[in-house]
Amino acid sequence: MILELDKAEYSKCRNLLNEQGQLEAIAVVERINPGRIFVDNINNPASGLIWLGNNDGFIFFGSEQNEGFNNGLNHFINKVIIPEAKKVQLKWFEGIGNHEKWDNIIEKVFEHRKLDTWNQRVYSLQLGDYKGHSEPIIDQGYKVIKISDTVLENSDNSIINIGFLQSKILDFWSSTETFISKGMGYCIIHQNEVVSICFSGFVVGNVHCIDIETLEAHQRKKLAQRVVHSFVKDCLKKNIVPYWDCMEMNKPSVAVAENMGFGNIFNYVGYQFLLE
Repeated sequence: MILELDKAEYSKCRNLLNEQGQLEAIAVVERINPGRIFVDNINNPASGLIWLGNNDGFIFFGSEQNEGFNNGLNHFINKVIIPEAKKVQLKWFEGIGNHEKWDNIIEKVFEHRKLDTWNQRVYSLQLGDYKGHSEPIIDQGYKVIKISDTVLENSDNSIINIGFLQSKILDFWSSTETFISKGMGYCIIHQNEVVSICFSGFVVGNVHCIDIETLEAHQRKKLAQRVVHSFVKDCLKKNIVPYWDCMEMNKPSVAVAENMGFGNIFNYVGYQFLLE
């Protein structure tokens, strides 16, 4: 049987994680970022599944040879995950392995579910590798500002779509106060509107996982590149390591990362199927 682990017990899973695996898994297990954990044994877990708090996927961790856990996964998804997913309008199960040995297991367990795959690339940036000369000039009328508690409170109502910025942060963090204390970020303002954001989505130690979004009407103006540079420069000043996890097919993101000097530290495969 697969059961949900109480948050106070998450530390039981820490030694099951791949230290060279996804930052997001560690951030949830260490209770820095929100998420839910389901395991084979509440008292002594050997295998488990992390549901990221931003609903951006599920991470399989621990032993991939746990037959009891593996054999119960489809029933668990049908009876627990699908009803919970419907509550948050989540239509796809996107799963990844915390280490590559999970790949064959995921393919075998879910082979009847019309499984699709994609490739993911993970980058990080060290101080000496940063290529600041690639920072673009953006059009007049766009202003880069640091995200602060004052900006998020918006007490003067100077930002007309402050809800967009707040909701993006709350996708990843339990509160804006927690984000301000543990993360950092920058945004670009145009005519009193937030149009591009780059901020710490997940944090573990001094490593910050980048999340970026630019409103569609303002894309293809190099705003994402510009706001990432602001974020990265601040990271490097503070001895923070920027970490970027993006789809291999997302050529613009891959190009920006590599042009800035980010190095590809590992890759992994993602799997998805429709929850129905």
